[in-house]
Amino acid sequence: MANYYTKQKKDIEEEVVAINRVSKVVKGGRRFSLTALVVVGDGKGKAGYGMGKAKDVPSAIRKAVNKAKSNMVNIQTKGTTIPYQITGVYGAGRVLLKPATTGTGVIAGGPVRAIMGVVGIKDILAKSLGSANPINLVKATFQGLTSLKDIRDIAEMRGLNVEDLLPPKKEEEEAATPQKKVAKKTEPKKEVKKEDKAEKTEAPKKTKKTKTEKSEKGEEKKETKEKKETKKAKTETAKKEETKAQKEDKKQEKKEETK
Repeated sequence: MANYYTKQKKDIEEEVVAINRVSKVVKGGRRFSLTALVVVGDGKGKAGYGMGKAKDVPSAIRKAVNKAKSNMVNIQTKGTTIPYQITGVYGAGRVLLKPATTGTGVIAGGPVRAIMGVVGIKDILAKSLGSANPINLVKATFQGLTSLKDIRDIAEMRGLNVEDLLPPKKEEEEAATPQKKVAKKTEPKKEVKKEDKAEKTEAPKKTKKTKTEKSEKGEEKKETKEKKETKKAKTETAKKEETKAQKEDKKQEKKEETK
């Protein structure tokens, strides 16, 4: 159950993220109770979360609110968004938080949206990349938000000035690295000899065969084929005649022998 109720009292906004029914097994059977996960914030960059457990819902929420108020933490913001992109991790829960321009709104769902409303962040892009457990999501989101730091704090930790950490401007970069004009080398054009051109023009060109020449060659091939065929026919007829004459001679010899 999400967004159970929202309560605002003394500039502190309270929002219930989830309520679960749990049980404990004892000798006589099971004992049922309720747990509540609550997020608290002042809407100006200060927020906290807490969990409460009781036999009824109101008392569980009251316990969770008291714990959340005692665990409030300052969160670094930049206007209505966060200064830079960051990923919060807790257990199997991973939440990606990206800054957004004004007017974008809170593009997030579930527990992350409730946290952003309590902190006072109005423009942000958030996406859950891991577990969907609301407890892990809340803890991962707070881990990412609390790890955000201002550039002044980073400069103090490193013992540097803020200007040293800022990226150089374009004008300073151009002044630091003057552009050198490099003269382009002009290569002399290669002179083409007239003799080479003449040789190329004088080269013999392949002449294409005309249709008449092709037809004459085809006729010659046909004539040679016809001559070969006639020769074969003559040789075959001559062989047949010889075989017939031999057979007749053999028959006459047999007749004479019988007489």
